[in-house]
Amino acid sequence: MAYKLVALDVDGTLLNDDHEITEKTRNTVMEAAKQGVEIVLCTGRGPLNSIPFMKSMGLGGYVISHNGAATVEVETQKIVHQFGMDPLQLEPFMKYCREHDVHFDVNTAFEMYVDQVEELAGPVRFMYENYLMLPSNLPAWEELSGPVVKLTAFGESADMDRVYGDWSKWNLPLNMLRSGEFFIDLMHRDASKGNALKQLAANIGYQQEEVLAIGNYFNDITMLTFAGMGIAMDNSPVEVKAAANAVTTSNNEDGVHEALVKYCLS
Repeated sequence: MAYKLVALDVDGTLLNDDHEITEKTRNTVMEAAKQGVEIVLCTGRGPLNSIPFMKSMGLGGYVISHNGAATVEVETQKIVHQFGMDPLQLEPFMKYCREHDVHFDVNTAFEMYVDQVEELAGPVRFMYENYLMLPSNLPAWEELSGPVVKLTAFGESADMDRVYGDWSKWNLPLNMLRSGEFFIDLMHRDASKGNALKQLAANIGYQQEEVLAIGNYFNDITMLTFAGMGIAMDNSPVEVKAAANAVTTSNNEDGVHEALVKYCLS
């Protein structure tokens, strides 16, 4: 099968643990694109801190951002599709976070907001710097730049386990994802990487069997199972590997390079 659309997760997949694309992986992604493969980043990041990776490889096309909640065209930064939420649905979760001292941010497609940006310090500020995004102070809902697409809670792994357990007991009107060891995302109930990838593939004319997806975490499962070929990184949890068709090497061993050479360039 000739795969024509390749969806790549970013953190833990395309990037190594130093948050870098190695030269080997970069060159292989660019070679696949040169041979006509459509490369799409499919990430929990927002467009503004994922599009630069596309541009660094000389790629246009699309990024599926916020775990599928917003799809954006690289060159124009036009929002192709987004799953907006009623922000009032988020207020019980925000109240919980404030009462339990859990850090959270609220995202529109292009903006990120926190309660008091001037008080960001320590691991929280370091996290934002690592992800190349500095938030603004959260205004009133009616003053937001666009629809809310995601709320993210951030903290130590054990704390996020507790939060996830607590929220799992609620009658959730939203899609809740562990998007990383230290993150929980709340989105529109229909927002997922798999749904966004399915929609994008149909819009630009690719069949499901022509799609290859590579990812490493629980938020990647829907795109791995949608794709004609879903590949998990070796640094993935066992449940993610079980959902995939194949496993490549880890993000610190150029797993994306290995997968593309095997399934797209050979």
